Amino acid sequence: MASKKGSKKRLWLIIFAIIFLFVIMAVVGRSAGWIGGDTGGHPVETSIVGERNITRIVTATGRIQPEVEVKIAPDVSGEIVELNIREGDFVYEGDVLLRIRPDIIQARLDEANATLLGQKARMEQNRASMLRAKNEFEQKRTLFEREMVSQLEFENASRSYEAEQASFNASSYQVENARAQLRRIEEELRQTTIRAPMTGTVSRLDVERGERVVGSVQMAGTEMLRVARMEQMEVRVNVNENDIVYVSENDTARIDVDAYPGRQFVGVVTEIANSAITRGDGTAEQITEYPVKIRILSRHNRSDAIEDGQEPEERIQLQNSEVTIPQPIAQFKPGMTATVDIETLREENVTSVPLQAVTMRDFNRKNPDTTGIGREDMRRVVFRVIDGKAGMVQVETGISDDRYIHVISGVGNGDEIVSGNYRILSRVLEDGDIVRVAGSRD
Repeated sequence: MASKKGSKKRLWLIIFAIIFLFVIMAVVGRSAGWIGGDTGGHPVETSIVGERNITRIVTATGRIQPEVEVKIAPDVSGEIVELNIREGDFVYEGDVLLRIRPDIIQARLDEANATLLGQKARMEQNRASMLRAKNEFEQKRTLFEREMVSQLEFENASRSYEAEQASFNASSYQVENARAQLRRIEEELRQTTIRAPMTGTVSRLDVERGERVVGSVQMAGTEMLRVARMEQMEVRVNVNENDIVYVSENDTARIDVDAYPGRQFVGVVTEIANSAITRGDGTAEQITEYPVKIRILSRHNRSDAIEDGQEPEERIQLQNSEVTIPQPIAQFKPGMTATVDIETLREENVTSVPLQAVTMRDFNRKNPDTTGIGREDMRRVVFRVIDGKAGMVQVETGISDDRYIHVISGVGNGDEIVSGNYRILSRVLEDGDIVRVAGSRD
């Protein structure tokens, strides 16, 4: 009985194995076109090689910031007793922004004034002593010339006069030192009043009335606020080291701002850093990037009145073209996220194919190098369709955009090439395979 049950179990296992094998064969056969498809070959999509305008794009993400933004920190410490601004206020150069309590500095100023007066009085006393010693010295010299006093008395009078001169000079130096101390304290007192260094907008305010701030001449003190020229903004992005070699000053950039979906702005590259920023240094995720500044040319952050409810048209003259953008004026704020497409190179009317049509093949796979078995020889190729067959053609490529790539050699205008699907094109298709055109792409 047990033997009979074991035989049935083995029989069911064999049946399941056969069914599983048939399923696998069916899947493989259908993928290869052996089952359920036309025996005419691999189903592919094709495109026609043609001339197009291609612009090489470098894409980066960054934030909008004012081109000019001044950080204001105090040179003296103390309590803020007067605050005349709020964040977002427009100020003119020289306007009083805030005041720091001047009481302690004023007391030091009074003390310095008193010290200066005391040093002046001491200098005048030394002056009088010097004049008295001078008169005595001249009298002794006259008497000495007439041989009416001894040489010792004459020399004593001379040394006394020189000593009084030294005392007077020392007191005059002390007066100058007291004056310098007074000027320094007067400058500190002046620095308790914080004025706008330029005309602009208060883009950031980090203090309130009654707060204490720390000021120092030798190092940066407490950052209190920032004043920026909001009418001229820029996008600051970090470009990968592989792409930075293509970016140049005055390159045109198309700017997409997250806060203004559906709108595009125009900019120009104004500055490219020479020093890199490295993240994840020493790890497998290390990234090296270079900061790039892009000035926004589209009108922004202005309160121009729009008459008759019409949106203004912006006409921006670039190096090779004029761009017209009908749209209202955008109001950018510091810190807004933006994505830029920098147009680094433009080629017009060049032979091009879709990006996905170009793939890689190992030319040593069918013709292995006997001196270096296993060595790969990867080359760029496209598959040209001729009489229902795919012919592999090596190509030399140039710049590309997000859809097309410039083909310098290998194919010509009007050729029909395989452009899809990705799996067949990149892994299955070989030179001489029969293909069946299932569709076409632009």
